[in-house]
Amino acid sequence: MTLPVIDTVVLVVYLAGVVVFGCWFVRKSRTTTAFMAAGRALPGWAVGLSIFGTYLSSNTFLGVPGKAFGSNWNSFVFSLSLPVAAVIAVKVFVPFYRRTGEISAYHHLEKRFGPWARTYALVCYLLTQIARIGSVMFGVALAMNALLGWDMAVIILVAGVLVTLYTLLGGIEAVIWTDVVQSIVLMVGAVVVAAIILVGMPDGPAQAVAVAAERGKFSLGSFGLDLTQATFWVVLVYGLFINLNNFGIDQSYIQRYHTARDDREAGRSVWLGALLYVPVSALFFFIGTSLFSYCQTHPAMLDEIRTQVAVAKLAEEGEPADPAAREARLAHIKQGLTDADVGDKALPHFIVTRLPRGLAGLLIAAIAAAAMSSIDTSLNSSATVILSDLYRRYLRPQAGEKESMRVLHLATLLWGALGTGTALSLIGVRSILDAWWVLSGIFAGGMLGLFLLGLIARRAGNAAAATGVVLGSLVILWMALSVRTEWLPPALRSPLHANMIIVVGTLTIFLVGLLVSRFAGRRGGVGQ
Repeated sequence: MTLPVIDTVVLVVYLAGVVVFGCWFVRKSRTTTAFMAAGRALPGWAVGLSIFGTYLSSNTFLGVPGKAFGSNWNSFVFSLSLPVAAVIAVKVFVPFYRRTGEISAYHHLEKRFGPWARTYALVCYLLTQIARIGSVMFGVALAMNALLGWDMAVIILVAGVLVTLYTLLGGIEAVIWTDVVQSIVLMVGAVVVAAIILVGMPDGPAQAVAVAAERGKFSLGSFGLDLTQATFWVVLVYGLFINLNNFGIDQSYIQRYHTARDDREAGRSVWLGALLYVPVSALFFFIGTSLFSYCQTHPAMLDEIRTQVAVAKLAEEGEPADPAAREARLAHIKQGLTDADVGDKALPHFIVTRLPRGLAGLLIAAIAAAAMSSIDTSLNSSATVILSDLYRRYLRPQAGEKESMRVLHLATLLWGALGTGTALSLIGVRSILDAWWVLSGIFAGGMLGLFLLGLIARRAGNAAAATGVVLGSLVILWMALSVRTEWLPPALRSPLHANMIIVVGTLTIFLVGLLVSRFAGRRGGVGQ
């Protein structure tokens, strides 16, 4: 499809503006402290909006409404865990990291358990960021391809070059201030979509709520204590552990604590990012739910979406040569489609076909903004740990400013290239994306358990930590393989829901390490 000229202008002007704005900070990022921590002088509200922007991605903009359209608000429970995680972050994590003065989230692990722990966390983080950059770029390319029909490889290459450019030149300050702009664009875009959907309801905005309520679309899930299903409690606990992992051990967040001008501003940034995400997340779920109601009252649009999905499915399985057979097969596929099958296509279709000219460009810019605010964060934080935890730790401990800046720039370029290459490799091979996230989850799942063991269990030493990580990683591997049901026989699979992987893995590492420390004391420990 062809985007109207005015929408194309809005999109191009926005992208160019963000890149120029980000590059403008080159004059402020000429030292390592400025590049990695913005001189430790930023206001808490700006850092908070950057944290909020990091939480969102293009997958949130399109995936969350698609989820709400296809099912209900069960996944929103994840957001409800954020205030609880924020309390712990403000009381424990922020003071802890600000007190150490180390820009790296993993420096203290070496003091606590030895070099292996720091290196383990570093490798886990860097591999995860390659996956994250690649998956976000791939996701935005899928969205842009569906919205505009542009070639996915071109979208990925352009996005990779633009984001890497302003992150390379502007450092963390460019990342944070562009995140501020992009967060505002995201919220404006979401409000605009919600308003247009509601105004378009035949019997008024209340009809959107009524139709969705009749179908149980606002349900938060079962409140039963069943760990094999995505109940309210399973999603809540999963969200708590994921958010503790974000606030407690993820370099992308820890680095932001150091950019704030003081401890109070750092704490405020966490609260702003967390509390802002809850209502905005609810807004995205409401967009999906109200769009479901809109489609029920606009059957022609729903039929267009179902046809679009059916055509794509038919292309995947191979189209019959006979036209009559093709039409029959197409009709059969359409008849069998569920709400979940069409959910991800509903919002892109609405944006392109129902929004006034100019607004479609704004919304597409918002989708691009969501992707860029996730990618730039990963690039800068990856470059930071490469310098702090790899280069200065193992290669050149006495590296000067000029040499360190060169490493930061090269690392940003390298991770931008690796992430872009990963995204390109995923075109047309979505199963690789699923497999990669299973593997990255195996490694990253152990980081929170190791951190909590070091923070809480003061008697735990090197042997206890290593034993906990090994056994915890095996448990995570077993549960992850259980999700891929074809990889394990039924009798050997974990009965727990996939959301419990990080919960069980983290607890295994912590409890095993705690138990071993009771027997071994601090034999083998390397520091407090």
